[in-house]
Amino acid sequence: MKLQRFIAVARKEFIHVVRDWRSLVLAIAIPMLLIALFGYALTMDLKHVPTALWDQSRTAQSRELISLFDGSAYFSVDHYTQGYGDLADMLDAGTVMVALVIPADFAARTRAGQPVEIQALIDGSDANNATLAVGYITAIGQIYNSRLQVAAGVHPGVAGQVTLEPRVWYNADMESRNVIIPGIIALVMVVIAAMLTSVTMAREWETGTMEQLISTPIRVPELVLGKVVPYFVIGLADVAIAVAMGRWIFDVPLRGSAGLLFLSASIFLTGALFLGLLLSIVLKTQVLANQIALFTGYLPTLLLSGFVFGIYNMPAAIQAITFIVPARYFIALLRGIFLKGIGLEVLGLNAALLTVYAAVMVFLAHRKMRLKLEG
Repeated sequence: MKLQRFIAVARKEFIHVVRDWRSLVLAIAIPMLLIALFGYALTMDLKHVPTALWDQSRTAQSRELISLFDGSAYFSVDHYTQGYGDLADMLDAGTVMVALVIPADFAARTRAGQPVEIQALIDGSDANNATLAVGYITAIGQIYNSRLQVAAGVHPGVAGQVTLEPRVWYNADMESRNVIIPGIIALVMVVIAAMLTSVTMAREWETGTMEQLISTPIRVPELVLGKVVPYFVIGLADVAIAVAMGRWIFDVPLRGSAGLLFLSASIFLTGALFLGLLLSIVLKTQVLANQIALFTGYLPTLLLSGFVFGIYNMPAAIQAITFIVPARYFIALLRGIFLKGIGLEVLGLNAALLTVYAAVMVFLAHRKMRLKLEG
C-alpha cells in the first residue's frame, strides 16, 4: 500500500463529506438527538406513581402510614376517594396506577398489636412497573412495621429475626440513566456507521465514478481504508460528544480510563464502519445498503445486546444468538469502564472478541472489493 494514494483517497472523501454539509450536520445532530431522547425519555426507574387512597380509618396512625407513601419519591397520593367504585374507575381510566385501601379498624388493631391488612390495588397492564410498585409498597410496609416495633419497645431484628442490609455497588443511587447512557454510545455509533459508510461505495457505482477509480493505479487497501478514514474521525467525534453529554448533562460518572474507553470505541467503530462498507460494496445501491445496514446494526444493538433488555432474561435460543452481536461485548466494556472503573484485566475477553469482529469485517470488505474489481 502506497501512503500517497491512500491520502489522496481519504482527502477526496473528506472533501465530499464537507461539501455534503447536510450529511455532516446529520452525523453530528443525530447522536445528540438520540442521546437526549433516550437519556430523558427511556427510563427504567419508577417515580411519582399516581396513587389513589381510600382511608376508612381517618386517624393519626393511618395518616402516618399515608405520609410514608406521599413523602417518598415513588408515590404521589393525589386522589382521595370514598369507595371501590371510584378506585375502579380511576384504575380503568389509567388516572392512577396504585390504589390503597386502609380499613376502618386500622388504628385500633395497630394499638393492640394485632395484624392488619392494607389492600393495594395495582394496575398490572405494565408488568415491569407493577413489579416495581409492589416492591416499593412492601418496603414502605416494612418501614412502618419497624416504627410500630420501636414504639412498642421492641427493637427490630431481635427475637430470632433476620435483618437484611443490602448495599448496591457501582450504581448506588440505582439510576437507570447511568446504565442507559453508556449503551446509547454503541447505538449512536451503529447508526452513524450505517448512515455514512453504507452508501460510500454504492454512490461511486451509481454515479459512474467507480470506473474512473479502477482505471487509476490505486489498490484495494488504499481505496477501502481511504474511504473509511473520514467517517472514522466523525465517529470518534460523536463518541466524544456522547461522553461529554453523558457526563455533564446527565451526570453519569466515568470511573474508568478514558483512554480505554476510546480504544474500545475505536475497535467497535472500525467493525461497524467496515460492515457498512461491505454492504455498500455488495449491494451497489445507496438506499438498499442504508436500509440493510440499519436493520442489521440498529435492531440487534437495541434488542439483543443487553442495552435495554437483560440477556439473562431471554430464552436460551435467543441468548445463543446474542453471542454474534458485537454490541453485546462493546456495551459490557462501556458499562464496566463507566460504572465500575475496571480495565482489561476483567474486560479482556470482551475486548478480544470485539477485535476479532473488527478484523473479520475489515477482511471481508477488502476481499469483497477485490473480487468486485477482478470480476
